[in-house]
Amino acid sequence: MLVNTRQDDITGRLFAPAVEPAAHDGRGPSIEIVTLSRLRAGGDAPALTRPFRSDLHCLLTLSSGAMRHSVDFTEHALNPGQWLWARPGQVQQWSGLDQAEGTVIRFATDFLDPDTAIGVCVDDPHAPVMRVPTAEDHALLRAATTQLQWEHSADRLPWDTRLQVLRHLLAVLVLRIASLPAPQAGPDPSEVYLAFRDAVERDFANSRRLSDYAEALAYSPRTLSRATLAAAGIPAKEFIDRRVILEAKRMLACSPIPAARIGERLGFTSATNFNKFFAQRTGTTPIAFRATAHKQPT
Repeated sequence: MLVNTRQDDITGRLFAPAVEPAAHDGRGPSIEIVTLSRLRAGGDAPALTRPFRSDLHCLLTLSSGAMRHSVDFTEHALNPGQWLWARPGQVQQWSGLDQAEGTVIRFATDFLDPDTAIGVCVDDPHAPVMRVPTAEDHALLRAATTQLQWEHSADRLPWDTRLQVLRHLLAVLVLRIASLPAPQAGPDPSEVYLAFRDAVERDFANSRRLSDYAEALAYSPRTLSRATLAAAGIPAKEFIDRRVILEAKRMLACSPIPAARIGERLGFTSATNFNKFFAQRTGTTPIAFRATAHKQPT
């Protein structure tokens, strides 16, 4: 495992240097492809099952067995053929690694060509985590994955050509995965909700007041609440509070930053106010949550 040298580094990396790909040698953006068996061989089990926060995308699919993988504290059950996509900044945690075989593909956003990245909203933190392909889609995805793995492990082409081949093959895979229907997909959200959601993503650490977002977006608080209730099933103020809680959980689980300092970063004027806010919405204190987050999954 790579060890963070900065005390406030909350991104981390998952793979040890032994599994860094030949395709990333400092001359370009990164892509990493590794099998679960190689991942298990490259690190001790307790380290692999701790929560971590990565600055790379993570695509995970199984070829056999079954396992669980948590993304932002929601556990997802994986079976062969299904795809999990965790975005940069989300907290992940492995569970049941010894019960499955499969492939992990990790890549930086800027490894994709810009048109592909924009077309699939590649950095959308609200995008579905799980995708379940049909039998036909599964065959196409398996073929795309196999070709990407082969080109990643081969070293026959000049560097610039190889980089472009990998970039295009990854784009094919990403486009196919993004086009799959998400489980329990609802109706398309309104423009009002999307504008509010994006504003909260930008400014949740600066303001938790619904009136501030209403003023900035030129909508009434009631309009924002109606749109958010229709799209997310919760009032707008609760949507803001949940985003703050999520970021607090991410930092508590994946960094050694003191809880009081986390509260400061999230806009709280005192540790007491942060502790009260967190406890009212989670039923536990920040310190207790941090301790629980680091317990090994059963």
